[in-house]
Amino acid sequence: MYRVVMYMRENRSGGHTYVSLAHNERDEGDGVSRARILYNFGRKDRLDLDAVRRLIASLSRYLPSDEVAPPREAGAAEVLEFVAAKRLGPALVLDGVWRALGLPEVFEKLLGERSFRTPVERSVFAMVAQRAIDPGSKLAIESWVADEVFIPGLDEVDVQQLYRAMDVLLGAHDEIQSQVFWRVKNLFNLEVDLVFLDTTSTYFEIEGEDDVPGEGDAAAADAGGVGAEAGTRRRGHSKDKRPDLAQVVIAFAVTRDGIPVRCWVWPGNTVDVSMISQVKRDLNSWKLSRTVLVMDTGFNSEANRRVLQGAGDAFIIGERLRLGPKGELHEALKRPGRYRTLPSGLRFKEVIVGKGSVAARRFVVVHNPKEAERDAARRAETIGELERRLSELGDLNGKEHTKAACALRAHPSFGRYLRQAKGGRLDIDRGKLAREAKLDGKYLISTSDDYLSTEDVVLGYKQLHEIERVNRDLKHTVDVRPVFHRREDRIRAHVQLCWLALLLIRLIETRTDQTWHQVMKTMRPLSVAIQQSSYGRVMQTNRVNSAQKSVLDALELKPPKRFLQLPTPGKAA
Repeated sequence: MYRVVMYMRENRSGGHTYVSLAHNERDEGDGVSRARILYNFGRKDRLDLDAVRRLIASLSRYLPSDEVAPPREAGAAEVLEFVAAKRLGPALVLDGVWRALGLPEVFEKLLGERSFRTPVERSVFAMVAQRAIDPGSKLAIESWVADEVFIPGLDEVDVQQLYRAMDVLLGAHDEIQSQVFWRVKNLFNLEVDLVFLDTTSTYFEIEGEDDVPGEGDAAAADAGGVGAEAGTRRRGHSKDKRPDLAQVVIAFAVTRDGIPVRCWVWPGNTVDVSMISQVKRDLNSWKLSRTVLVMDTGFNSEANRRVLQGAGDAFIIGERLRLGPKGELHEALKRPGRYRTLPSGLRFKEVIVGKGSVAARRFVVVHNPKEAERDAARRAETIGELERRLSELGDLNGKEHTKAACALRAHPSFGRYLRQAKGGRLDIDRGKLAREAKLDGKYLISTSDDYLSTEDVVLGYKQLHEIERVNRDLKHTVDVRPVFHRREDRIRAHVQLCWLALLLIRLIETRTDQTWHQVMKTMRPLSVAIQQSSYGRVMQTNRVNSAQKSVLDALELKPPKRFLQLPTPGKAA
């Protein structure tokens, strides 16, 4: 004989219904199937519900989690009271990439044997996720985690816990950035032969600026440390066009794939040209193979070019078209040569200045026809407005200049195209216009690498726009500003949180081939419903749709479990 099926069986006897667990056995001799009772539960109206629940719970251990249903009362569905709903989707993909990078293990290693009552790694992730999803203050994270977004492994958090986690993050600043870089490089097979560097700034809406630090503090600040408590928020060249406000300067090193792999924070009065020594020193500490740093004109100086060529490395750097107080054209622009054209339409020619000498330098003149058209159109618009204003001034020949005339000459846009005749008359400098027209759409770059093809030099510099996008995302996606912190160490930790958020965002965009806003729109409907039963809390996710599954597949992440939390049967809440 052999078993066929197992089932629950009810039999009526003496006016009562009895429940039992049975299975069918087929006789090998006559082939007839006969029922066999395995266990009697007794009368249905006196059923031991706890025993049934224990049996169900025991059997449920062998089922996938998404096939396990909440416990039910015998004969009736369990009543579930809706408590709340939290968004899961965007935080889910961020957490998946965070874990793929091994960041929980990084923090575990960094913390070592130090005992923390609070989950430091989860607190740091919550702050990073908030920058990427709903940028706000650290205080706002308390209600954000408790009421709005499901952060795996973190039901609630106190703002003081967040500050302690920020201290840990900053204390391990260099080690975290180094370990993150190597994990990102190996996991995503990043090419780091080209590293792009650029700076931006973010301001503070405070009156005045920090006190000037002492000499030792300034040195600590230059090294990226935490010693310049009094001198970080300083006035300087503002890329936000807010020179009236104190600021800090932020720099990113970005791979050719647009992944920010390192960040720096300097006092707000730091100029680009003074940063290269530290950048080169920090990147060299990673013991990379030969790299080419790609930078804009602001970093260009003879001293920086020497530093950039150290340890066999090289550079691609922007050059000024005009030099000296009189704005003489760069020597490379005066050399003849035949332009070649890239498939994108860019035209370029190579020029060697000082050929045959020790001081010989390699330049590339690039001409962008589309940009040349825009330059000409903008200049024509400027000249049209300038002619109108000159006509309003009237004839100035032999007359003293009015305030309006002096203001026109001093105007940054109009004054450059004016010349004054001997009698005092203001005219448009047609010669200047002709000279400017020859520079329409042109820019100049140089490189210390004699082995890179001219095409690679041009394309490498053209990719510098990737870091410009990182800077835009810093201000408009993760909202680095406004900065609510006053202390220098907290400001640095805040920037590092923004860097980690940008890192996760760019990795997600690279893998999915979608923008972060598109990914968030797709994943936002994925939520967690929190319900209360008589046995405890039930946390259930809605089903993943096809678009969400595509995102998860691209990131090599599994869909979330259908039930993230189930109460234990037989235990009342």
